[in-house]
Order: sequence, then C-alpha cells, then structure tokens
Amino acid sequence: MHDSLGLEPLVRGIPPIGSRRGPRRRRPAKLHADKGYDYDHLRRWLTRRGIRHRIARKGIESSTRLGRHRWVVERTVSWLAGCRRLHRRYERKAEHFLAFVGIAAALIGYRRLTEPIRA
Repeated sequence: MHDSLGLEPLVRGIPPIGSRRGPRRRRPAKLHADKGYDYDHLRRWLTRRGIRHRIARKGIESSTRLGRHRWVVERTVSWLAGCRRLHRRYERKAEHFLAFVGIAAALIGYRRLTEPIRA
C-alpha cells in the first residue's frame, strides 16, 4: 500500500489526547509530511478536519526543511527495525505482533533511560 493511502486511516486512528485542562483534543493540530503525501485530496481532507499541514510539494520544495521533524519518526522506526522479530512479521495474529511492538518499545525506552550521558 502506498503511504498516501494510509494517511487517512492513520489520522482517524489517533486516540483523543488527554489534557489537564479543557476538553480532550480529538485530532492533532499540525501534520508534517514529505513529498509522498503531496496530493490535493489529502490537503483538502486535512483542511476539512481542521488540521494544518506542512507537506513538501513535488518539483517545487525540498524535503530538507522537514528533516528535523521527520528525523524523530525515522529514527524510531529504525530502532524498532533493529528488533529481529519485528523486522519481518512472523506472527499470524495482529494482537501478538502488537504485543511484541510494545515489548520492543519498552526495551528501547529502558535502554535510552539507562544509558550514560555522553559529554
């Protein structure tokens, strides 16, 4: 599946964001995306939902300005890909696969918190 086809289900699947004050936010305020998401129908859909978007345009803009935002996602995905069990989906049931993703995320977080601070 192309990335642009998965954007709408991904955004719809974001759970409400709890806050200390006020009502829960139902959607993100802003979305950063690369040229793979440069489609007018996606821009219109995000605007209708009240989500500001920053999508690089094909042939016009460079994706490098989005780099500092995208790097966080790319880095996290590469950490998860480092887990052999998650590199290929061996599990038949989605619940089992998601459980392994949760375990991997917990281990990655633990390692990040316990590693010594480099000066």
